[in-house]
Amino acid sequence: MTLPATDNLFSKIGALLAYDPSSPLIFSSGLFLFLFTGFLLFYGFFRRAPLARMVYVILFSLYFYYKSSGIYFLLLLFAATSDFLIAQAIYRVPGRRAKRWLVALSVAVNLGMLGYFKYTNFLVEIANGLFGQGFLQFQNIFLPVGISFFVFQSMSYTIDVYRGQLWPLKNWLDYFFYLSFFPQLVAGPIVRARDFIPQIRQNPVIVTQRMFGTGIFLILTGLFKKAVISDFISLNFVDRIFDEPLLYTGFECLAGIYGYALQIYCDFSGYSDMAIGIALLLGFRFPKNFDAPYKSATITEFWRRWHISLSSWLRDYLYISLGGNRRGRLRTYGNLMLTMLLGGLWHGAALRFVLWGALHGAALALHKLWLTAVPGAKATGREMHWWSRAAGMILTFNLVCLGWLMFRAESMQTVTLMLHQIVHNFNAPMIPQVLSGYASVFALIAAGYLLHLLPQRVDTLARRTVTAAPLAVQVMMMAAMIWCVMQIKSSDIQPFIYFQF
Repeated sequence: MTLPATDNLFSKIGALLAYDPSSPLIFSSGLFLFLFTGFLLFYGFFRRAPLARMVYVILFSLYFYYKSSGIYFLLLLFAATSDFLIAQAIYRVPGRRAKRWLVALSVAVNLGMLGYFKYTNFLVEIANGLFGQGFLQFQNIFLPVGISFFVFQSMSYTIDVYRGQLWPLKNWLDYFFYLSFFPQLVAGPIVRARDFIPQIRQNPVIVTQRMFGTGIFLILTGLFKKAVISDFISLNFVDRIFDEPLLYTGFECLAGIYGYALQIYCDFSGYSDMAIGIALLLGFRFPKNFDAPYKSATITEFWRRWHISLSSWLRDYLYISLGGNRRGRLRTYGNLMLTMLLGGLWHGAALRFVLWGALHGAALALHKLWLTAVPGAKATGREMHWWSRAAGMILTFNLVCLGWLMFRAESMQTVTLMLHQIVHNFNAPMIPQVLSGYASVFALIAAGYLLHLLPQRVDTLARRTVTAAPLAVQVMMMAAMIWCVMQIKSSDIQPFIYFQF
């Protein structure tokens, strides 16, 4: 006879192992922090055993992805096997033409997989809108978490092998480790193979005191950004404004847009911070993905600071492949526009994402024209006088926020309604009442922007302080942050915004 306690234990283990779409395994969840602590304790046993370490990390990565996307973890296996074999073939076959056909096959397989899962529902909806509901009978297709990230990452590998910038890997396990490594798997940063692969078989794995301390600092700041700032202002203010803009004044709508600008930055950069920090604790280095983007004084500078791994990917594998700035001004402007349009479409199959990309593409083209036509015009704020930089920051920030309005709104009708409220129903006399009614939200928004705009030396000092602290103090800092998160978190897990992309 089975004891009730045993049944209860088995049911808990079953729930832990089972895929639950309503409860993804995200970095800011208590479940992940618990599992990662256990994972880290055993990780040390494989310090001098590269093969065992790879298998151990791969198994945890597969479990991590399974908890987010269920059976679709098989897509990872497919992508890894496909591009590993294609890269081997690219290296071995003679002749440039054959190599070109093989890299085209890799791009077609990856984009075909991405297109099917990401855009089929959108195309079916368009067809039914044009030819009547029921014209195409198609079951809604599930979008596997992070498919856009690992597809781009895998494509960069075969393209680099084709360009002669990278030797193909001889061991499939090495490549699967690179593609499935859980810190960056579902929301980036997009790590290039040539940056990551040399780190895979390090023996022994080395985690210096500086790496460990920096990792703790990044996890702390990432948790604060995501679970304290982003989730709180989203649940208590931003979501309400975007759901029913007509219920709010123009000031509240404008504050909602500025709030979303901070929310998406804290959400995404918070994830990136945690991903980079977790990788450091395991002995791996990722590139920086955000560099205080709202300090940008031009739109060009913004894209050098925002989602750096994606913007550099689009530059190296799309913009330059289209001809970059090597074929005249008009072609350069067209390449910028097309790159950003496709970048917008990468984020989602909706008109608002295309318009968001078009806005940034047009702004980048106009800024390049400005640099050419105006003597003394500068590309970044560091080259400007303080007053010119301040004006540029204000202009760039508001342009970016206009883009965020289209990016966040569920429809173009919401965009129109919010702009109408801002222009025709601003209702300035209500501002004191709104500020007092949402005092905690506005205090957190103000604190978030203030921390964002602090000089780099302040961040450097804070990082050094945490890095130099004794291990016991670092553990207490982490415990205090987790306690703080638990105090303000909602009952529902708030997934990262970029999980949907």
